Amino acid sequence: MSKNPNFVHPYIPNSASAVEQDMLQEVSESAAENLYKVIPQQLKLNRRLDLPEPFFSEYELKKHVQSILDQNKSCEEYVSFLGAGCWQHYVPAVCDEVNNRAEFLTAYWGDTYSDFGKWQAMFEYQSMMGELLDMEVVSTPTYDWSSAVSSALMMSARITGRSEALVVSTTGAERLMHMRNFCHDNMEIKLLQCHPNTGLIDLEDLQTKVSSNTAAVYFENPGFLGFMESQGSQIAEIAHAVGSLIVVGVDPSSLGIMAPPITYGADIVCGDAQPFGNHMNYGGGVCGFIATRDEERFVAEYPTILISIAAGKTEKEWGFGQCTHDRTSYVRRDLSPDFIGTSQWLCAITAAVYLSLMGPAGMVELGEGIMQRCAYAMKKISGIEGAVIPLMATPHFKEFVVDFNASGKMVAEINKKLLNKGIFGGKDLSKDFPELGQSALYCVTEIHTKDDIDNLVKALEEVLA
Repeated sequence: MSKNPNFVHPYIPNSASAVEQDMLQEVSESAAENLYKVIPQQLKLNRRLDLPEPFFSEYELKKHVQSILDQNKSCEEYVSFLGAGCWQHYVPAVCDEVNNRAEFLTAYWGDTYSDFGKWQAMFEYQSMMGELLDMEVVSTPTYDWSSAVSSALMMSARITGRSEALVVSTTGAERLMHMRNFCHDNMEIKLLQCHPNTGLIDLEDLQTKVSSNTAAVYFENPGFLGFMESQGSQIAEIAHAVGSLIVVGVDPSSLGIMAPPITYGADIVCGDAQPFGNHMNYGGGVCGFIATRDEERFVAEYPTILISIAAGKTEKEWGFGQCTHDRTSYVRRDLSPDFIGTSQWLCAITAAVYLSLMGPAGMVELGEGIMQRCAYAMKKISGIEGAVIPLMATPHFKEFVVDFNASGKMVAEINKKLLNKGIFGGKDLSKDFPELGQSALYCVTEIHTKDDIDNLVKALEEVLA
C-alpha cells in the first residue's frame, strides 16, 4: 500500500480516504485499527508485512502474473501419460461454451435465488448419469471421488447400523487417507488383500474378514492400478450373505464397454464425472457422484441435495426442485450425520452437456478407443528392455503399471528425463505402493495418438538404455 493518505487503491474497494471516514463515522470509530482492538497486542505483528511493492498498473500486474504462469509446463504443450484419478480427455468446445454462460457460471451452486435453468440442468445430469449407471438415484456432485466414497461408506454404516468397512488394498493412497479421516469417528477401515499376480481381491481373505459388523465392502472397477475386477458377483455374494452392502467405485468413462456395477451386485456406486467434458485443473475441476436404487433406505441417507421433477399446473410444463431436503446438512446443520461441503455444480452441468453429445453410441466408441490405445501402448512398452508389463495379468482399462525395477533406474529419474523430452511420465508408485518397487502408473486415453505412444516408447528406450 502507498504511504500517501490520499492514495486510492485500484483493487481495494472503499479505499478512498473520504469513503473510509464516512464508514468509520457510521460505526462511531475514529480509526480502522480500533476495529481490531479485541485482538491481544502480543498477537499483532506491529510492523508492515515483508512483501514486495504492489503493482498499481493493471498492465504491469497482468504481465507479472503471466510471467509466473509461463513457468508452468502444461498438458497443452507436453504429452501427458499421467492419470491416477484425474485424467486428460478430449473436451468438446461446446462444453466450455455452455459452462461459461452467465446463468451457469456466476452462481455458487445454484440455489433458487439464481435459478435460470440450473435445476433442470442438474436433473438432466442426474438422469443421464443414472442411465449410464443403470441406477435411479444419482446425487448432485460432491467435491471429488474421495468425498463421494467416504460419504457412501458413511451411508452404509447408517443403513446397516454397523461400524466397519472392508476396503481393497489397491485403493489409491490419497483416497484411502480421505476415507480414514472422514469416517474415523463412525467406522473402522480394514484392508482386503489382493493376489499379487492379478490384482484381484483374495476371496479367501474376504471370507475370513467379513462379519456381522461389516457395513460395506468397497472395491473399484477398474481398479486404481487400471486392472478390471472380474469377481464382482462372488464378492457381492460373500458380502450380502452377512448383510453387508457392496460399494463400488467406478470410472464412468469405462461404462460404454463395461457392465455397470449394479449388474454384479453393487448397492451404492460412486466415482468421478471429471472425464466428461471437464478440463484437468490443479486442485479442482472434479465431480464426485453417488448412485443407488430408488429405495427409501438409500435415499434417506444421501447427504447431498437431490433434484426431482414434478408436473406443473399447465399441461406439458414441468417444475424442477429439491426433494427430501430436510435430510441434508443444509437443514439439519450441526445435527447432520454427514457434511458435503462445496458442491461442483458447474462441473456436473458440463458433464451433462458432454453426455448429451456422446449418447450411448458415443460412450461405446470412447471406451473402445481407450481400450485399443491402452492395449497398443502396453504391447509396445513391454518390448522395451528394463520395462516389465503387464505387472498384473488381468485386462486393463485406461491405466496400467510399468515395472522399472529391472532397469536399475528410479522412476523419479526416468520421469525427469522424459520431461526433458516433452513428456509427462507415469505416476511414481514407489511411495504409495512400496511393494511394487520402482513402478509407475501410466494412463492412455482417447487423446493419445499412435504417434504419441510411439514417441513415448522411443523416449523410454533412450532413457532406459
